[in-house]
Amino acid sequence: MPDTILIIDDEIDMLENCSRILKNLGCECITASNGEEAIKIVREKLPDLIITDLKMPGKSGLELLKEIKGENPDGIVILFTAFATIESAVDAVKSGAFDYLQKPFTADQLKITVERALTQKRLAEENKNLKEQLHDHFKFDNIIGQSQKIKDVLNMVRRVSKTESNILLLGESGTGKELIARSIHANSERAGMPFIPVDCASLPENLLESELFGHEKGSFTGAHASRQGMFETANGGTIFLDEIGELTPNLQAKLLRVLQERQVRRVGGRNLIDIDIRVISATNKDLEDAIKEKEFREDLFFRLNVISITLPPLRERVDDIPLLCNFFIKNEPIAGKKHIKEISQAAIEILKKYSWPGNIRELQNVIERGVSLSDGGSITIDDLPDNIVVRGFSLAEKANLKVHTTFKDAKKEWLSSFEKEYLVELLRRNNNNITKASEEANIPRMTIYRLIKKYKLNIA
Repeated sequence: MPDTILIIDDEIDMLENCSRILKNLGCECITASNGEEAIKIVREKLPDLIITDLKMPGKSGLELLKEIKGENPDGIVILFTAFATIESAVDAVKSGAFDYLQKPFTADQLKITVERALTQKRLAEENKNLKEQLHDHFKFDNIIGQSQKIKDVLNMVRRVSKTESNILLLGESGTGKELIARSIHANSERAGMPFIPVDCASLPENLLESELFGHEKGSFTGAHASRQGMFETANGGTIFLDEIGELTPNLQAKLLRVLQERQVRRVGGRNLIDIDIRVISATNKDLEDAIKEKEFREDLFFRLNVISITLPPLRERVDDIPLLCNFFIKNEPIAGKKHIKEISQAAIEILKKYSWPGNIRELQNVIERGVSLSDGGSITIDDLPDNIVVRGFSLAEKANLKVHTTFKDAKKEWLSSFEKEYLVELLRRNNNNITKASEEANIPRMTIYRLIKKYKLNIA
């Protein structure tokens, strides 16, 4: 849709000339000859841009600007002004006007100023939409899981999000600590400010110090210019220190001072720089053991651990595996192209028996692999890695498998035994009602009929 521009001036010729010029840009122009008429149009039409003369009978352009900004702080206003009122125009810009044009101005000057203003408006809208999308992405509802352990975590996250306390996230690698940190930030009062993640394990000490605290020009070889550190970049927002247990004693001491003083000093610098940040840190280490071994400072631990949240490993929330699998399938781009919408119940049962040392991150990789290998509309056992399927052979004794045969044949025999036992129990629970059994197992009714025929079951 074309941008709508409201032009306000008490001179009819000015209104007509500006309208003609801006219509050539593809804009829709509305005109008003006084402030009262203009305010009515602003409320009814919500124009994308407002251009007004500074000096008008009745309500002045400056009064109009303040009234527009009072009702819509994001409204974009350009002022016309004569040379004698340049000082007033500059004051108006300080009050929120986008820019001013000195009369007389050329058509090109008007076009350039308007195009800049409309570009600014589009960028602001894109930025706002991006922030809203990020907030939606990190809403609590988007953290997948219905198990009691993950519900307890989310309950704690909701409670701490509105506080300013430092938070320590504990849990194995791959349990989603950064996702939780981002959710806390996105639902906090700092949501509109930066969220800066730092991996404390990925850089050597000297580079990490510069990354965290910044450096001054010439402070070390290669420091050709001064640079802000992550703490300065995060000012007003949240800094996420991942793998905090990997910090060296030297950096632990410097971090402690930053947390105590709320000030940073760049490497090679003398000045202290004030910062206003929230710190969320995370580790897969037992920091209390590290304190006993003199590997981590106790005073720093207490600064970081105002509130701690422990994330459960995936093996302790196996009931969430079906939800996580479906979520990853839905968000895997190639799945839509291959029309893959689900994972088979047999494959789910295999996944539930695996120990998941890599936790959710490992499960996501397994689903990505399954989507890539699947030839049908769902991920099956054949699409899972062999090392995961092997865990399913814990039922080998019950299934009377010939464990000395080839892996492929043993896997086929186990799958046949599993399908039959699963189907018998499924039908028993649903009193042989095929429709109910289909809904519970999330498989088509025709698949159930096929399996009944395959294993020659009598369901009469």
